[in-house]
Amino acid sequence: MTAVPAALAPLASASAMSATTVPKSTTGEAAQAAASSAYQPKALNEHEWKTVRVLSDIIIPADDRSGSATEAGVPEFIDDWLDFRGGGQLTAIRGGLTWLDMECNRQFAHDFVDCSEAQQKQILDRIAYPKTAAPEDAAGVAFFNHLRGLVVSGFFSSKMGVKDLPYLGNQMLTSWEGCPASVLAKLGVRSKA
Repeated sequence: MTAVPAALAPLASASAMSATTVPKSTTGEAAQAAASSAYQPKALNEHEWKTVRVLSDIIIPADDRSGSATEAGVPEFIDDWLDFRGGGQLTAIRGGLTWLDMECNRQFAHDFVDCSEAQQKQILDRIAYPKTAAPEDAAGVAFFNHLRGLVVSGFFSSKMGVKDLPYLGNQMLTSWEGCPASVLAKLGVRSKA
């Protein structure tokens, strides 16, 4: 992959993105596309698509409670969202994927998707923990934080992710007893009752 320094510039602003830039829920079209025949990416090219799929399953692998991020349609969710948002969001993700491949090529002479699991883990461990990351990895950290947020948003807005959470928020409360006395005491607050 050819490095384009300008492609990495948007990563500096990726860490400053607010929570409002993370998609709330678009489980409809993307999930249906994933469930039907092979999904054709709209925003990502073939290599980027493969890389996002691998990263998604590293971030949320299958476990005994649910399937993986790709099984939940997360890469489709991300591609659909990037197609809708375009502009700076797409450039930031592309810049991050470029950074990841450049680092993998520098260390292992392979793109990220062609590296072994141990090599992928080694690179991701450098950028997955912002407090311990080296300053020269700041662009990778910003990218991975952004992508991780998209993967988590996509997964937990899918049917599979909602089932994984045992979300109980859609149940009617028949009464409200207020905050428990033990919690009020811990906070140093007295009840007015």
